[in-house]
Amino acid sequence: MREYNILIVEDEEEIAVAIEAYLNNQGYNVFIGGNGIEGLEILEKQQIHLAIVDIMMPKMDGITFTMKLREHYNFPVIMLSAKSEEVDKIMGLNIGADDYVTKPFRPLELLARVNSQLRRYTKYLNIEKEEFTKQNIFVIGGLELNMDTKEVTLDGKLVKTTPSEFKILALLMRNPGKVFSTDEIYEKVWNEHAINTDTIMVHVRNIREKIEINPKNPKYLKVVWGVGYKIEKQ
Repeated sequence: MREYNILIVEDEEEIAVAIEAYLNNQGYNVFIGGNGIEGLEILEKQQIHLAIVDIMMPKMDGITFTMKLREHYNFPVIMLSAKSEEVDKIMGLNIGADDYVTKPFRPLELLARVNSQLRRYTKYLNIEKEEFTKQNIFVIGGLELNMDTKEVTLDGKLVKTTPSEFKILALLMRNPGKVFSTDEIYEKVWNEHAINTDTIMVHVRNIREKIEINPKNPKYLKVVWGVGYKIEKQ
């Protein structure tokens, strides 16, 4: 079994220690930071495969931490949020988090999310090179996606995407004109049965904000009401 290093960034010590115990029992190596600053210090010293990040923390909150993390790393991030932090939760998904768990949560639910995200991440790393050996650049109108450099450009200008946004956009651009439901996007991008398609809708909305001149009247990423999403052929 491959060893995974998991980073917990949580200011409530009791919660952090409890999560650590459950993860240790599953065979994971765990590192704990009490805030975003400590979390970044751990990232500089350890190879991390997944991070569990609380939103509300002193010194550096989870949103800021995730933004800084995404500048250099693409491993999965699961955010912990209270029910009153709905806006922060959506913001977290927009800036690069892959999933969220609402407090109070059942430990088994969190473990299931951790296992799920790590499976997807590992599969993505393993198949990424195999899938795109013949064609690594996809062009739709002025939109270009490069699988080798992991870059998206629009009319020659670089578009900054999160890892999840890039994977979704890659799926749609490889199949121009084909409509994918949220379940299909979830399953085809992460090779796993769909369990939380709300995150897909958030990611798609965020992609539109980045690649469309007028997101309310999109040129590229279009919705087929009651069915799903597609990249329009140009």
